[in-house]
Amino acid sequence: MYASTVPMDSSKLVLLLSFFYILLHQPSLTAAQPKFNNYNCNNVVNYTTNSTYQRNLNSLLSSLASDTQIDYGFYNLSVGEFPDRVNAIALCRGDVAVDVCRSCVNDSTHKILEVCPNKMEAFGVYELCMIRYSNRSIFGVVNEQPSIYRANRKNVLDVTLFNQALQTLFSRLQAKAASGNSLKKFATGNQSAGVETVYAIVQCTPDLSAGQCSSCLLDVFRLIPNCCDGNVQGKIGVRLITPSCNLRWEAGQFFNGTLEILPSPPPPQISSPTSLPAAAQGRP
Repeated sequence: MYASTVPMDSSKLVLLLSFFYILLHQPSLTAAQPKFNNYNCNNVVNYTTNSTYQRNLNSLLSSLASDTQIDYGFYNLSVGEFPDRVNAIALCRGDVAVDVCRSCVNDSTHKILEVCPNKMEAFGVYELCMIRYSNRSIFGVVNEQPSIYRANRKNVLDVTLFNQALQTLFSRLQAKAASGNSLKKFATGNQSAGVETVYAIVQCTPDLSAGQCSSCLLDVFRLIPNCCDGNVQGKIGVRLITPSCNLRWEAGQFFNGTLEILPSPPPPQISSPTSLPAAAQGRP
């Protein structure tokens, strides 16, 4: 015996097929964006729902997410007129592939609205990109607030030696990044610190001048001794992030690209027994 079937109304069938089509072609409806590593919402001023500012913001974020022309990782866009003008910057880490960058920016344009609803200004940071929008002018302007830090709790083996290596490396990378062009201001490198090696990246938003970039990075570097309740100094991995520039170092390579050739450490000096001081012969 076979079970009988009831024919489906054609209108219901069309509706069901349309529903499945939407699910297949609109993944953003079914997959949530990953959480930001850090974010900051300006709580001073809000925009109202269905306002001109909200429409401009939605239009701007949609344009950022769908842009397939930019292949250098820096997006800057404005939509609207004062007082409802929205300005935005999205910046990918300078060593990531184009498709990875675009995916990160796309995620950020959705997530920023989720974590900062109705905020006229917001800043969100992922591992490989960050996004910022505001009703204020932000292009070509250094903004070091809010400052965000993340640090590995593990300490380096020799703080003095590591800090000296970090200072040497930072000075080199600061100059290299600041000399970049209007598409990218980014530098990577490594420096020997005794038995350890420090690896670092520095980056500015490319709309800054060379002087602005250099100054911003220096200000961030100077935060190290006294910032963050002592959670930065002497740590093997740290990220210091502001809207205009950022710095990161680790005790292992974390970026893409060719490493610098480091000089080999000098061979250890072995003293002959006859040159040992008298104290080594058992004197208290």
